[in-house]
Amino acid sequence: MTRGTTTGRLSPPISPSPGSVRLGLRENRAQFVLLVVVTAAVGALVGLERTTVPLIGTEVFGLTGNLAVFSFIIAFGLAKAFTNLAAGVLTVRFRRRQLLLAGWLIGTPVPFVLAWAPSWWWIVAANVLLGVNQGLTWSMTVNMKIDLVGPARRGLATGLNEAAGYVSVGAAALLTGYLATHYGLRPAPELIGVVFLAAGLGLSLLAKDTAAHLALELARYPSPEGSPADMPSFRETFARTSWRDRSLRGASQAGLVNNLNDGLTWGVFPLLFADHGLGIGAIGLIKGLYPLLWGIGQIPAGRLADHVGRKPLVVTGMLVQAAALLLALLLLDHPLLAGILSAVGLGLGTALVYPALIASVSDHAHPSWRAHALGTYRFWRDIGYAAGALVAGVLADALGLDATVLAAAVLTALSGLLAARWMTDRPPLTDRL
Repeated sequence: MTRGTTTGRLSPPISPSPGSVRLGLRENRAQFVLLVVVTAAVGALVGLERTTVPLIGTEVFGLTGNLAVFSFIIAFGLAKAFTNLAAGVLTVRFRRRQLLLAGWLIGTPVPFVLAWAPSWWWIVAANVLLGVNQGLTWSMTVNMKIDLVGPARRGLATGLNEAAGYVSVGAAALLTGYLATHYGLRPAPELIGVVFLAAGLGLSLLAKDTAAHLALELARYPSPEGSPADMPSFRETFARTSWRDRSLRGASQAGLVNNLNDGLTWGVFPLLFADHGLGIGAIGLIKGLYPLLWGIGQIPAGRLADHVGRKPLVVTGMLVQAAALLLALLLLDHPLLAGILSAVGLGLGTALVYPALIASVSDHAHPSWRAHALGTYRFWRDIGYAAGALVAGVLADALGLDATVLAAAVLTALSGLLAARWMTDRPPLTDRL
């Protein structure tokens, strides 16, 4: 897309009637709550994999190389990252609600393949579909909530969105751990995903598109460069979000490293704690506790980000995560304690980071290219899953699981320091007009 085609950069415009559309959380609470529940279903679907899939690789399919075991996370991360990037572009031609529904349809085969896959590579293929599903559904629920509430409650809105998703990730991880303990690794733990799919798709059919809310917000903004012809192209937005804008660069690298350590622990922790004698139930507790705290903590963290700024939460959260990874190693002689305390630290640290980063990117992006900026940020963030799994596989095969966790701690601490150097806080654009 080139300059001078601004009308092609957004979904077909809707001119809101005076008084018919208002921005705000209270004003749009019914639709907002509906989208929160949809996001919960999105998170629950990916939560199916948190406890059991690495163990399915080793115990059902007899995989011995860590890189092979973690290949499903690499496939998921790459598919989700590129879908996030494409989602911003797709909003040019399609409404957010259309893309939300498409994401649910693409994810339909996932629980069935996980339950009855005849080979490991079917599981990897299912994770490509799961990555596309997560990229479309989660991106659209984020964008739709931001459209509804406007800039004043952006941190709280993203906190509620991410909280709903990651509480469900944790709940599903706990549930699959319980089911695997009593009924085996397959198929019972995976087939509960059918319920999540039905709920997500059914509720998404009831959701209303937010194009009119976006149009109202756009009507209150001047063009970011002074005229519509000067709106940045997708390529320019990608470059600005990735490296040209100092603060957006800081947010993108922090998001990448945050999900790098999540992707790494997703694959490593079940194997690490199983090697130290923990059963599936205890591993499910650890893998469930982490995203539960990550989810619940984002509600106060998102609100706090609206009051004290985004940067302090990002820097603090990254350093807390680094400390939690070190704690997992220091206490390995007591594996359950090590797992629980590290899960608490990782959950709380990530809770501080997640809504603050999304809100920070939104603060620095004009509404006309905000979907592209968020898509670019989410691209780099979710590339972290693939990077984490790749790093974990290579390091674990070469140096062992302990060294892999140590490497994640060092990278996470360095990322926090880079965020402290590069990121800046600024009020949302409407507050600066």
